[in-house]
Amino acid sequence: QVQLVESGGGSVQVGGSLRLSCAASGFTFSRYAMGWFRQAPGKEREFVAAITRSGGSTYYAESVKGRFTISRDDPKNTVYLQMNSLKPEDTAVYYCAANPAAVSYYQRHYDYWGQGTQVTVSS
Repeated sequence: QVQLVESGGGSVQVGGSLRLSCAASGFTFSRYAMGWFRQAPGKEREFVAAITRSGGSTYYAESVKGRFTISRDDPKNTVYLQMNSLKPEDTAVYYCAANPAAVSYYQRHYDYWGQGTQVTVSS
């Protein structure tokens, strides 16, 4: 069955870095655009970053642009989110998701979702 399993979350101090991974199985990974979303306590889930099926183009929310980098490794069926210069407002549960069509900022375009991994940034 389809699975997306995130890992790499944890607690880090302001200015620190984390790399999230999302391992996919049960579908043809290379045919899907991939995205990362996050949900902070008391807030709606929001777009963070996305990458096209080819990996040739990436897209970011303004709040993370220049600090986060999304990448994919198709032979490993894995998408990554490198997060640098972390801020307290980056604290959230981070989800990866798979989109069978073109890359999108919108959650409704994503068919498959992981269970999420917690990232906590403290000052």
